[in-house]
Amino acid sequence: MNSFKNRDGKRILMAMVKGIQQNKEYLGEVDGLIGDGDHGMNMNKGFTLFESRFADKDFSFTQGLDDLGTILFSEIGGSMGPIYGTVLCDAASAGEDAEDIDIHVLASMLRSGLLGLQEIVQAQVGDKTLVDTLSPAVDALEKGAAIEEDFACALREMKDAAAAGRDSTKDMAAKFGRSSRLGERSRGVLDAGAVSCCIILTAMADAILGMLA
Repeated sequence: MNSFKNRDGKRILMAMVKGIQQNKEYLGEVDGLIGDGDHGMNMNKGFTLFESRFADKDFSFTQGLDDLGTILFSEIGGSMGPIYGTVLCDAASAGEDAEDIDIHVLASMLRSGLLGLQEIVQAQVGDKTLVDTLSPAVDALEKGAAIEEDFACALREMKDAAAAGRDSTKDMAAKFGRSSRLGERSRGVLDAGAVSCCIILTAMADAILGMLA
């Protein structure tokens, strides 16, 4: 299979929820090194709110992304709520009319999410933000789509690209957010947003891989 039904996407959203819940303490530890230390708590709050409201309801992949994004945008503290809310809602909007989600649709959705983010935060690759994870992940999917690669192979390459992007932030100096005040002293630590983005993308990809098998 090289696609999954949009209507069957609930399991993907629930996998994303579990990914954040299982890593909330780690995200807090990473964020605490150069930030406020509340990233894990805030992300867990938003994803758990989504779970509590929608676990017993049916919804599509794009509906779930939009509902999760709306909660993150409006109901969690910190700067990351609006950032993730924008990414997820814009991604959902780009795929809402799709009956089937294939590599082309997912690549378009994630590209829309990235572009939406960069309209509100002028971060680029190299600025030590979640863009360092999301941008190479999108690039990997788009590269796979361009050569009509097997969806499963492209998802694995997306995961690898996201992880490499996450790890690259360790050697960067922060240019945005609270950690930017530290300047060169922010080097040597992963960016918390890049870490959470990798967790979300990995959970998403693994759930889709399970549906394609």
